[in-house]
Amino acid sequence: MIRILPVIGDPDAARATVSLLHQLPDSDALPPVGDSVTLLDTLGRQAVAELPEVVLVHERIGPVPALELVRELALRFPAAGVVLLTADVSPEGYSAAMDAGARGVAALPLTYDELAARIQAAAVWSGGVRRHLGAAAPGPEGYGGGAGGTLLTVSGAKGGVGTTVVAVQLALAARAAGRAVALVDMDLQSGDIASYLDVQFRRSIADLAGIKDISPRVIGDAVFTHHTGLGLLLAPAEGERGEDLDDRVARQTIAALRARYELVVVDCGSQLGAASAAAVELADLALLVATPDVIAVRGAKRAVRLWDRLQIRKAEDTTVLVNRFTRGTEIQPSIIARATGTRVNRTVVPAAFKELQPFVDAGRLQDLGPKSSIRQALWTAAGELGLTSAPEPASAPPAQEAPALTQPARPQLGRPAVVPPRPELPPGAPDGRRRWRDDSGQITVEFMGMIPLIALVLVLVWQFVLVGYTYTLAGNAADMAARAAALGQDAGAAANEQLPDGWTASVAVSETDGVSTATVDLKVPVLFPGGIDFPFTVTGKAGATDEENG
Repeated sequence: MIRILPVIGDPDAARATVSLLHQLPDSDALPPVGDSVTLLDTLGRQAVAELPEVVLVHERIGPVPALELVRELALRFPAAGVVLLTADVSPEGYSAAMDAGARGVAALPLTYDELAARIQAAAVWSGGVRRHLGAAAPGPEGYGGGAGGTLLTVSGAKGGVGTTVVAVQLALAARAAGRAVALVDMDLQSGDIASYLDVQFRRSIADLAGIKDISPRVIGDAVFTHHTGLGLLLAPAEGERGEDLDDRVARQTIAALRARYELVVVDCGSQLGAASAAAVELADLALLVATPDVIAVRGAKRAVRLWDRLQIRKAEDTTVLVNRFTRGTEIQPSIIARATGTRVNRTVVPAAFKELQPFVDAGRLQDLGPKSSIRQALWTAAGELGLTSAPEPASAPPAQEAPALTQPARPQLGRPAVVPPRPELPPGAPDGRRRWRDDSGQITVEFMGMIPLIALVLVLVWQFVLVGYTYTLAGNAADMAARAAALGQDAGAAANEQLPDGWTASVAVSETDGVSTATVDLKVPVLFPGGIDFPFTVTGKAGATDEENG
């Protein structure tokens, strides 16, 4: 039951609002409060679990102005979702309400549909905050109360980073641990979870667009139950139908799914629309999938900045999962963390295309075996994210881990945000206190990995220097040999006198029309003279006029 507290000074407006609230399903309209001072005193005496899920603030409340009251409520009682009732629904008025900390704005005069949508969204927010504050909300499942209703969104830094594979495997891992899991395809234009799991089902999430009151019972008709036990809410086969899904539909759909399932995993794809933005904002945990390459890291950075500008999620409240990771990659997880300002999950997913491709082509991603390195990594990541406590079999080799990261906490400004649990806490932290992992030694480790490359570059540079030096020696030796030949002296001895130890010249002299021509051939040594030589020679040639004939 959603407890709703109207804060309205006008008795007639209060009676009309309470009458409308009584028509809402699963709601309990509390007696209205007539002024802001009484409201703050009343809420100040209540524990978190006793606070109403939704507070309706009328624009003409006093003595504290409505926007100031909204700001005070958001700061002092973040577990209560505040909805402002106002006749000013202009973009400026809406922006001012959001800046103050309101979770929604309902236009006056009130209508049933708009009021129901705003209350439902605020109740979902309230439930999420209470779970993270550790308060047991008395409301129903789906509105933050009870044991279920966790929402995980999986978004891609760009297209083709493996977002759907990650979402499917995380959902399967949670289902294998015995949790009731719904998997939602909210990549409305190009999502194809149905193909990954070999599903043919006519209904999709687009069928909910025309329904005003999306209840758990309505959701049950749109969800396909897969043989793995997953509840699948699929994307429409016709991508243009996805345009019908707006913020309201997305919020109501998520709330209804939370009422039926312990975990809701939403594949948001790589494009941000109204529906996926609402999902990311409501998420208990927002996962951003990126590959360790420059383009994907830039895409991840753009995504978290976009989310921050739209005020749907802070960068520090986002977790990046690194996919297709190899030990030899230059972009390490610590670099991604610093570039994006996010947390990076400790376990990374290896690049193993050959083992994954047959299952993707066959539409049997659920059959990926326990020996698969990709499944091991993703199921381990599911445990670190708090989705499952069921470990992989003991015989399975350990999943690949990324270096530990340093993520300093940053103060949050503006309206309060739901902070998801941080999965990267080191095991065994004393007294269970939150400790950030340290990346001390990371620079040394990365430098040690580059030593072979540095050594190879130096060897190549030195070898090129030797080649050029050999050409210089051959030219000088040819000059000396030609002069010696012109004087009737030993040309070979004269040439070799010019060469350092380790080089031996092969000299040939010819005379034509009173000109002595000397040709000198030198072998190019491998790294050091006097050892191994390359199977080719450097030739120097010079001529001098015979002085005897001159």
